[in-house]
Amino acid sequence: MLSVAILLGSIALFILSYFTYASWIGKKFDIDDGKHTPAKTKYDGVDFVPTHKFVLLGHHFASIAGVGPIIGPILGAQFGYLPVLLWIVVGSIFFGAVQDFTSLILSVRHHGRTIGGILESLIGRTGKRVFLVFTWFTLILVIGVFSIVIANTFISTPQAGTSSIIFIFLAVAFGYLLYVRKLPMIPLTLLFVVLLFLSIWIGMLFPVAFSYRTWIILLLVYVAVASVTPIWILLQPRDYLNSFLLYALLGIGIFGILFYRPGVHLDAFTGIYAPNLGYIFPILFVTVACGAISGFHSIVASGSSSKQVDKESDAQFVGYGGMLIEAVLAIVALTTAFMMMKGQYMSLVRNPAEIFALGFASFFGAMGFPSEAGKTFASLAIASFALTTLDTATRLGRYTMQEFFEGSSRPAAKFLMNRYAATVITVLGACLFVFNRQGTMSIWPMFGSANQMLAALALIAVTIYLAKRSIGNLFVKIPAVFMFFVTATAITLQMIDSFRKGNIILSVIALVLLLTSLYIPFLYVAGHKDTGS
Repeated sequence: MLSVAILLGSIALFILSYFTYASWIGKKFDIDDGKHTPAKTKYDGVDFVPTHKFVLLGHHFASIAGVGPIIGPILGAQFGYLPVLLWIVVGSIFFGAVQDFTSLILSVRHHGRTIGGILESLIGRTGKRVFLVFTWFTLILVIGVFSIVIANTFISTPQAGTSSIIFIFLAVAFGYLLYVRKLPMIPLTLLFVVLLFLSIWIGMLFPVAFSYRTWIILLLVYVAVASVTPIWILLQPRDYLNSFLLYALLGIGIFGILFYRPGVHLDAFTGIYAPNLGYIFPILFVTVACGAISGFHSIVASGSSSKQVDKESDAQFVGYGGMLIEAVLAIVALTTAFMMMKGQYMSLVRNPAEIFALGFASFFGAMGFPSEAGKTFASLAIASFALTTLDTATRLGRYTMQEFFEGSSRPAAKFLMNRYAATVITVLGACLFVFNRQGTMSIWPMFGSANQMLAALALIAVTIYLAKRSIGNLFVKIPAVFMFFVTATAITLQMIDSFRKGNIILSVIALVLLLTSLYIPFLYVAGHKDTGS
């Protein structure tokens, strides 16, 4: 019954925070639906498109969720389930959801610009460019990590490859029928959700088997195309449809826990050191990652979602609400870890996706369905979530490079601002990792650290914005300071560790990330008197 109490208690706290704390934050920003959003004032049919809040939530949620809230909590449980649980609940309510909501509304107020672009108006062009350099390097880490995860998943579960290919064609058809043919959204959604789950069945019947290199090439070509096509024809509808797969996974997980009522077999706390991870500070906070707070969310919110917000009040629903849904997924993932016996958990901990899939096999069995179907469904879902993060990260990498060279009249800058050139360079940057057969685990810790530093820098940007307007900002300043020191420590440790292991590429990237991240608060402190904070 403890597992049921953990789940229901967490959900209750999330709902309470949405209607109280999130509403209080909205008042801080004076949310006004009478103001026109960038989706309307800058409508271009490619990036800026007014979108119904439920469709936008689907795109936003599918983009931010990925496999982070699944892998992170399962890995973090090596410290015991209690520290992970507390960080998921406290972190998501007071850190992650705050970052997502404030980043989204801040971008809406700045014509859909990314956090980096917003920093230019707050601390100058140098601050903007430094942040964008940090962001771009983080995004190629994201593309590298998730490309490897997806390719390996398609190899181990070929059914996922078939289903993912079908998903892409379904998304194009959905976007065409919704936006060009103007068919009603609800019946169209019902039809395509059925087709989506039908494609999973087809994938099981006709698995596609390719080599690692072939899958990597196909994935990189796909994300390059997805980065430059109009958002309404592929990225948005695919994320929207995939969100129903994610909702199904989440619903099955919740009902599975309620039906199965799994026991808690892992220790509540194992100590401040875990052999496979390191010391609980700072490692726990960068390992759990998306389950509590993730800088990637602020890039999605300010880089893509803000360009689709129909009215300002939708920002709370999409930003704060989307993060809380992801936190529930993290609780479900943690449950699949602590329901295992310690010996089994430790033997599988290097493959968190397997732990998650086995947990769902138990949930399916408890509800009267074949256990193997549950395991297959979970594996397919993980691959789909990773793919949504992958194509969104590539598009955001393109935005970041274009914004870095914005305003420059040099021919080279104009070339690099071209969406095709910016996309190709971003994809080539990711190739540094995807063809490095050292594996995902060599990149994941650095990805986690860079990801959390992005969150700290995004919160710093919001802090400066509020300070310039003499609005109380402790609700963002405290999370910003905490996350900055946590992740600066983690990046430093990762840099030293990579250098000792002879991984020069990761060592250099860690150094770039550390120096650029330190420069942002330096500019903030230097301009302290001007901000009035």
